Amino acid sequence: MIRTILIHPDPRLKKLCEPVAEITPELRQLAADMLETMYDAPGVGLAAPQVGVTKRLIVMDCIKDGTPEPMALFNPQILWSSEDQSVYEEGCLSIPDIYNDITRPTAVQVRWMDVDGKVQERQFAGLWATCVQHEIDHLNGKLFIDYLGPLKRQMITRKMEKLKREMARE
Repeated sequence: MIRTILIHPDPRLKKLCEPVAEITPELRQLAADMLETMYDAPGVGLAAPQVGVTKRLIVMDCIKDGTPEPMALFNPQILWSSEDQSVYEEGCLSIPDIYNDITRPTAVQVRWMDVDGKVQERQFAGLWATCVQHEIDHLNGKLFIDYLGPLKRQMITRKMEKLKREMARE
């Protein structure tokens, strides 16, 4: 089921998400719904708070051409970050049509629980590393625009408020 993606500013996007104690059928369904929503948008990552659920769950798939690699990560945590940094032009499904260069570690080691409740660990690099860091930020109530200066952030927020007013009229 495709879910509605919240648009910034929305207070739910700024909340710290609760850890997932156990993987229930409802949470498996939420992960499946989030993947469907992400692919439909289209995007490469989506965090539970973006669909109004304050649980520590992200989904992602950074394969643009080729066989999809959908992932659902419950309680993801970064164990290690590279000292090397890379700049990537990031966007966000909750901040449509806005893109900015963001600097983040080039590679990260992440541990999470999969849909079967098994602990997984993997090193991500490139777009995967950028995506997982961006989505984990969502779980901590942080948006990519929070890395920008206050003036640029204000301008983007005003654009999103206008977009939400226009969408409400439709």
